[in-house]
Amino acid sequence: MADTGADQLDDTIVSEPLDLVRLSLNERVFVKLKGDREIRGRLHAYDSHCNLVLSDVEETVYIMDDEEVDLKTIKKQSEMLFVRGDAVVLISPPTQS
Repeated sequence: MADTGADQLDDTIVSEPLDLVRLSLNERVFVKLKGDREIRGRLHAYDSHCNLVLSDVEETVYIMDDEEVDLKTIKKQSEMLFVRGDAVVLISPPTQS
């Protein structure tokens, strides 16, 4: 039996949560992590545990000093980064313009 256009799977359909991550492959994403950390980078790979591989990463760490009221931020740049899935709180796809 021949496949019709209606039978073919549309690559842009989001039917499961990880489909949204799949659609973000090779795009810049924002990832919020446990421990007051945030990263932005190009998503290269992921798995069902939300382990991520990103490149051109900018990591931001927020530190609240006990003695002072100031919130300090530390920014780090990495060429390639593996993120363990149990640290991931949120993955935001690229904004559509």
